[in-house]
Amino acid sequence: MKTIEDFNFENKKALIRVDFNVPLDDEFNVSDTNRIEAAKPTIIKVLEDGGSAVLMSHLGRPKGERNPDLSLEHICKTVSEVLGVQVKFVSECSGEVAETAVAELEMGEVLLLENLRFHSEETSGDQNFAEELTKLGDIYVNDAFGTAHRAHASTTVVAKFFPQNKCFGYLMSKEIAAIEKVMQTGEKPVLAILGGAKVSSKITIIENILDKVDHLIIGGGMTYTFVKAKGGKVGDSICEDDKMDLAMEILRKAEEKGVKVHIPVDVIAADDFANNANTQITGSDEIPDGWQGLDAGPRTLENFKEVILQCKTILWNGPVGVFEMENFAKGTIAVGNFIDEATQNGSFSLVGGGDSVAAVKQFGFEEKVSYVSTGGGAMLESLEGKTLPGIAAIMG
Repeated sequence: MKTIEDFNFENKKALIRVDFNVPLDDEFNVSDTNRIEAAKPTIIKVLEDGGSAVLMSHLGRPKGERNPDLSLEHICKTVSEVLGVQVKFVSECSGEVAETAVAELEMGEVLLLENLRFHSEETSGDQNFAEELTKLGDIYVNDAFGTAHRAHASTTVVAKFFPQNKCFGYLMSKEIAAIEKVMQTGEKPVLAILGGAKVSSKITIIENILDKVDHLIIGGGMTYTFVKAKGGKVGDSICEDDKMDLAMEILRKAEEKGVKVHIPVDVIAADDFANNANTQITGSDEIPDGWQGLDAGPRTLENFKEVILQCKTILWNGPVGVFEMENFAKGTIAVGNFIDEATQNGSFSLVGGGDSVAAVKQFGFEEKVSYVSTGGGAMLESLEGKTLPGIAAIMG
């Protein structure tokens, strides 16, 4: 696996695929700079070696058409501020205009190309478009984990044209190492905490990780499919009736493999899906009709704490309650605190996938866990055991 550390960029132009698909407010200001900051170490390494950096990214889903609202020119000022270097911008990402801008680029300078997805050839993985991109650099660096599960021209196909001169940036290297630690090399006991609303969206992850973990905590809306499958009463809680057989099959497989599954024993139930609803603590298998479980209960959290603190490698994917509502966020915050304590005690903790990352950011746990993944879909596909095209392209 070649990383950016294997190259010296002196007098070289690095063509770097970054993931600058950042949120913009109504005035086109960047409202969250995390993804830009995550790419900074890779870009700075190139500049400090005495090279220049050509950055390519997508923004939003323009579907192959020019959309001024999705121009990367909007983020150029913020990228300059984060990097501490004046970043140049070119209104094309391939062809003569882009090639001229790259030719004029001095060593130590940074050039940001226009949105790749203004061209439909990017998402279709077009060979000719990828070949056009190769004219813009001497060494190809993929540092866009968030798009590593897409076989697009700039994430996968372009790598073929740099057989010897391709590598992962620092961010990609860290993401790969973090997942490998959970899935292969992590110190035991290994724990996976899977939350979120639906079993159906986590089936492939559960099936793939049962061979890797010692403990599995089930939380969030998924809880009620498991509880009902076991004969419990879940009231009006979210439940996938058509997945109850599957839930029982998962429990059977886990038992076969010696994996201990921990399901909530009590919940905070509400008489409405609203922050100001009436609430009561009830057994997870005796929720009255007209009530629904919206958060983990106190006994459940005690159980979870005990499991989390004894594990040495922890994956957290998905909240354990409706954390978007303040009155049902306590369970998710508690789990974050338990993981923080375990991490301080020397455990490795990886948070990844959509809502759990949002929760970690919202409640200030970003600095308290070992690693927060930057790629939602890419992270989940890795956990499902899939080989990501963007990673395979550099390894090949």
